[in-house]
Amino acid sequence: MLAEGPRGTRCTSKWLTVIGIGEDGVAGLGDEAKRLIAEAEFVFGGTRHLALVASLAKGEARAWPTPFDTEMRDVLALAGRRVCVLASGDPFFHGVGVILARKIAIEEMRVIPAPSAMSLAAARLGWALQDVETLSLHGRSLDLIRPLLHPGARILALTSDSDAPAAIAHLLTEVGFGASRLTILEALGGPNERLRPARADVFDLEKINPLNVLAIEVESVSEARILPLASGLADHLFEHDGQITKREIRAITLSALAPRRGELLWDIGAGSGSIGIEWMLAHPSMRAIAVEADPARAARIRRNASNCGVPGLAVVEGSAPQALVGLETPDAIFIGGGGSDLSVLDAAIDALPAGGRLVANAVTLEMESLLLSRHASLGGDLTHIAISRASPVGSMQAWRPAMPVTQWSWVKP
Repeated sequence: MLAEGPRGTRCTSKWLTVIGIGEDGVAGLGDEAKRLIAEAEFVFGGTRHLALVASLAKGEARAWPTPFDTEMRDVLALAGRRVCVLASGDPFFHGVGVILARKIAIEEMRVIPAPSAMSLAAARLGWALQDVETLSLHGRSLDLIRPLLHPGARILALTSDSDAPAAIAHLLTEVGFGASRLTILEALGGPNERLRPARADVFDLEKINPLNVLAIEVESVSEARILPLASGLADHLFEHDGQITKREIRAITLSALAPRRGELLWDIGAGSGSIGIEWMLAHPSMRAIAVEADPARAARIRRNASNCGVPGLAVVEGSAPQALVGLETPDAIFIGGGGSDLSVLDAAIDALPAGGRLVANAVTLEMESLLLSRHASLGGDLTHIAISRASPVGSMQAWRPAMPVTQWSWVKP
C-alpha cells in the first residue's frame, strides 16, 4: 500500500520505525525491535542511543544535530526509505515520537515503546502510577513543580542533569516543603541503576547520574506556600502594588472566562498578572499573554508567574491597542486595567474569533459607561459585584465595602 508522505512524496506505508530503548540497550529489546533496527537503512538517535545498538545496526548511523531540529528535516528527507529512530523509553512520553507525529502520519510509523522512566520509577518504589503527579523538567523551568506541592502528594519528576535534584531540594526548602522525602532513581533499567534517599532540607547527595528521576513525597510546614486548586488565590500569594484583581472578583472573573484545555488568553492591562496566572494554573495546556504598559509591573508579572509555577506566561510590554498587533489569536480576552479607552475594547472585540469570550471589569464610571454601551449594542451578560469585608471599628467589627465592580461578559457570534 502506498501513502501520501511528507512534502507530497509517495512512500511505502510504515517506512518509519520508532523504537524505545532503555539503559539495558539491546538486551531489553524484543525480537521485532532488533530485526527492524538491523534492517534499517538509516538509524537516528542520540549519541548514547546509537552506541547502545552499535552491535546490531547495519545501516548508516545519524546522531541528532545540535541544536536539535524540531522540524525533523533529515528524517523527512528520507521518506519512503527504511528509517529507524531511537528514543529513550516511551517515545510518546515527552519524547521524539511526539515531534515526529506532528510531521508524519501515524499510519506511516511503526512504534515499539519501552517502559518510560516514570513506569520504571513507580515500579521500583511500589507507587500506583495513576495516583502520582508526573512531569518532565528536562530542559524546562523547575518552577513548574510549584503547583504540585500539596501535603501528601507524590511526584515523579524527570530531570535534565545531575544538578537538578539539589536545585529542586533547595526550592522545596525555600517554600516550606523542606521536610519532603526524596528518592533519586539513577540510570533506571541499566547496569548502573541506583536508588538513594534524601530529605530536601538536608540534601547532600553527590555524583548523581545525569539520567535520573526525582521522586518526592511532599511534607510541609504550616507556612508553606501552597497553591490551592480553586480559582481565587489569596492576594498575598501575588506581589503587587495594589493593581490586582482582588481574590473574590478574580474567582468570579475566571468563572466567566470559562477556561478550556489548550486555550490562549489575552490579559490586557495585566497589573500583577493574577488573571493570566490563574488561567494557566487551570491546566498545564493553558497559555496566556499578559499585556502591560508599565515596565515595573511587567517585571513583577514575570516574578509572579515563576513563583506560581507558570513561567511560560508571556509578557508583552506596551500599551493596548498598539501592543495587541501581531499577537496570536486568543480564545478569550480579559480587560482589567487600561480598559477605559474605547479603542482597547473595540480592538479586543475585533481580535476574537467566532465563539471567543470577552470579560471586562469596570470600577470607574467611565469604564462602566463603555461596558453598558457595548452591552446595549452587542448583548452578553452584565453583573454587578459588591464585596464587603469585616474590619475593626474601634473595639468592634463592621462591614467595610470594597469598590463595586461591573462585569460584562460576551461571546462573539
